[in-house]
Amino acid sequence: MLYNWLYPFHTEYSFLNVFRYLSFRIIYGAVTAFLIAFVLAPWVIKKLQEIKLGQQIRADGPQRHLAKSGTPTMGGMLILFAVVLSTLLWADIARPYVWLVLLAMLGFGAIG
Repeated sequence: MLYNWLYPFHTEYSFLNVFRYLSFRIIYGAVTAFLIAFVLAPWVIKKLQEIKLGQQIRADGPQRHLAKSGTPTMGGMLILFAVVLSTLLWADIARPYVWLVLLAMLGFGAIG
């Protein structure tokens, strides 16, 4: 989205020409996804613990696994959110393959 918004101004502002480079958008997309996940993780973990959405431990499993009871298990949801948001910000959303990959990723995320 940033590519589609900012790149058309590269004729007036030459520094915006970097949005044309795929490597620039990949690096900043990865950094953005990391920062989103890093900033939101404490809040998400706290909310998951408040609603008691945690891992259920089998009684017949190893005894040392009982200490992990109640550990929040929806961290993948946070990672998925961060990657999708970062992709929407940094990818060229006019390309159909971007949407195909996003739909596939969301589909696999829904499966679990």
